[in-house]
Amino acid sequence: MKSVAVIEPNKVTVIDTPVPVPKKYQALVKTEVACICNNTDGELVAGHFPGMENAFPFALGHESVGTVVEIGDKVRNFQVGGRALSGLVFDKELGVEGLRSGWGGFCEYVLVNDHEAMVEDGVASEEHGWVEVYEIQTPLPDDIAFEDGVLFCTWREVLGAFRDFHLRPGDDVLIYGGGPVGLSFVKLGRLFGLGWIGLVDTHEEKRLMASTFGADDVFQRDDPSLQGIIDSRNGVKLDAVIDAVGKPELIQSGLPLIKRGGSMCVYGFYAGLESFTVHNSLADFNYNLLVHQWPTRLYEKQAQSSLCEWIREGKLSGADFISHRFALDQVGDGLECVRQRKVVKALLGYAD
Repeated sequence: MKSVAVIEPNKVTVIDTPVPVPKKYQALVKTEVACICNNTDGELVAGHFPGMENAFPFALGHESVGTVVEIGDKVRNFQVGGRALSGLVFDKELGVEGLRSGWGGFCEYVLVNDHEAMVEDGVASEEHGWVEVYEIQTPLPDDIAFEDGVLFCTWREVLGAFRDFHLRPGDDVLIYGGGPVGLSFVKLGRLFGLGWIGLVDTHEEKRLMASTFGADDVFQRDDPSLQGIIDSRNGVKLDAVIDAVGKPELIQSGLPLIKRGGSMCVYGFYAGLESFTVHNSLADFNYNLLVHQWPTRLYEKQAQSSLCEWIREGKLSGADFISHRFALDQVGDGLECVRQRKVVKALLGYAD
């Protein structure tokens, strides 16, 4: 099968690897479509992802959806012919000496694990090979199109983060960053029932997308009106400011904008930083600093039902986010477009 391998920093190629063999709690999934994760895949390819800086060569990818073609004898929640999300291939499953896993989700065939069956059988523990990511390897309903389902990898994380950030319907929120995550906070926030939503981004096309998705106001990073945002709201401060970029300096920008008891919310990780400074004097007396560096898997998993309903109601579509399409063999071109910040979401297609 074809697999996407990162041979050295910024050198990506498609290689041939064996089709993995599912174990008793695993299902083998034929990948139908995948998406490049702008931040994580970009950091991995560049050699900047924490813990993977010297892991070359490794198999890339973690956003995919596909069709189940084989199941192990202990699998109860996946069926042959059904669909599955978030399939991966780990080191030993790749079957190539020296090739490590950068999750391996771009392989033509991937594995999902029946987390629920492992829990029921009392084997959902590390000593039995269980990994926390198994919890979000879930079936995809048949009435959800592949090109909608593949966005669940982003949407589930973002909607799950609403709970980590204690966001409530009616909250007024400003979002820094118009990438897939920031735009998802806008789109899902409007469907969730947030109040006023603003977005800050340097690119005009992303500000336009945010407006289309329901943002009340959009700003350039150096927009003078951004500094006067509270005055324009008659002195009413915000319930939350979300850093969807991953830059510590945005904490300092956000603190003056949140009300007493409001939240400065950091989504993503500060790669390579052992510490960062918070200028406490910029904030009101009481505030929350919430740092979301890894998904809460239960919240992420539970978000799927709301996403399915919004898709069925015609309120949410993957097509609104997919800006570029590439064949699997063109993955290097897709990653280069991501590096140049041209992409919202790039879809990888798998020929039969």
